[in-house]
Amino acid sequence: MYDVAIIGAGVVGGMVARTLSRYNLKICIIEKENDVAMGATKANSAIVHAGFDAKEGSLKARLNVEGSNLMEQVCRELNVKYKNNGSLVVGFNDEDKATLFDLLKRGNANGVKGLKLLEKDELKALEPNLSDSITCALHAPTGAIVCPYELTVAAIGNAMDNGAELLCGFEVSGIKRTADCYEILSAEKAVKAKFVVNCAGLYSDEIAKRAGDDTFSVTPRRGEYILLDKECGNLVSHTIFRTPSKMGKGILVSPTVDGNLLLGPTSVNILDKEDKDLTNEGFAKIIESAKETVKGVPFNKAITSFCGLRAVGSTGDFIITSPSAGFINAAGIESPGLSASPAIALYIKDMLSVLGLTLKEKADYNPVRPSTHAFREATIEEKNEMIKKNPAYGKIVCRCEGVTEGEILDALRMNPKARDLDGVKRRTRAQMGRCQGGFCSPYITELIAKEQGIAFEKVTKFGGNSFINIGKTKEVL
Repeated sequence: MYDVAIIGAGVVGGMVARTLSRYNLKICIIEKENDVAMGATKANSAIVHAGFDAKEGSLKARLNVEGSNLMEQVCRELNVKYKNNGSLVVGFNDEDKATLFDLLKRGNANGVKGLKLLEKDELKALEPNLSDSITCALHAPTGAIVCPYELTVAAIGNAMDNGAELLCGFEVSGIKRTADCYEILSAEKAVKAKFVVNCAGLYSDEIAKRAGDDTFSVTPRRGEYILLDKECGNLVSHTIFRTPSKMGKGILVSPTVDGNLLLGPTSVNILDKEDKDLTNEGFAKIIESAKETVKGVPFNKAITSFCGLRAVGSTGDFIITSPSAGFINAAGIESPGLSASPAIALYIKDMLSVLGLTLKEKADYNPVRPSTHAFREATIEEKNEMIKKNPAYGKIVCRCEGVTEGEILDALRMNPKARDLDGVKRRTRAQMGRCQGGFCSPYITELIAKEQGIAFEKVTKFGGNSFINIGKTKEVL
């Protein structure tokens, strides 16, 4: 019997698990995929929003600002890359300027610090590569960037190091309420817990229905992105937004914490919660908008593209409710969900306390997770010492990103363990460079097979039936 079962191992579920792992509780995280951070968390804009966009008085506004204020410390404790680069919302005409003034007033009401409207001359001094057509901007110095899947891996890993359990490949088929607990069912397993937190993202409405709550729905909103090579990462220093519309914050141009340049997302409501297809129309829209915003974007330096689905709730606000004793929904957590996630976790912790969960702090709780970047960030002398102790650090496997065999083996052994090629990619950046795994993936596959004691051809890209090999070429021929 668990004290708390968290359904969904995205950034919100991960932050909830980490927050609760501070206390003497038996916690499990339930995830239907082969790894954590497999839903909206792995494919979004990676922005820590300042908090000027959400409507005053909303849960989004409150938790966005609180979460943004917490994020730097959280990332420091988890040894996750975080960069306070600030953001600019740019305008092209007087109508845009009026909207920016409204955002300024809203941001001030929400408690965002340092907001300022900039005229063209001030703006060009900050970002010389902005389009000459831009006339004004709202500057938010507290805006930042982070890696969302790295943050989630670290949060869940820290929760596991503090005693939480992770159950992957557990697709919830039913939830039963008994006299003293909830029984969460899959095709093969059952988990009992006194309290349940529904952090299932796009499927949070379906999980809620299985627990008897049909008061909301979640619609997928597709967003396509283009990622440019690291040599393009200095084209702008701030995150550049367009003036927002009812469908979102528009196509952004932003550096990433790893030095790339990110363009996107599109914003299209769809019906299929698994439709992550890339479209010519989406690419055309991204390119057109980015050209209008920033001069000289080298689109020929694109190294990959991807699509993410945002979980848009039917209420227009975050849906954090307790429809029945011991069950909490954390649903409709679209943008700024990443930014708000540390505050959402605290909010849910307080809800659980009110519902009767006893929160007694552990004497040995450790909020710090060891760095997974220790080798690449070390000096030459430090690297040589590490290689003496472990020769695997002396072998470069991914040349594009400079990732060593030692770092890949760490990813296969640290909580939560990588179980497939994409899991290694999200933890180490191996396969994320210009060749996108063309050179390093066969050797990484061998490392995974050896570490897990499975055949080479049984290694998958992202779990399930995503097999990529039928055998070694010469043997097959």
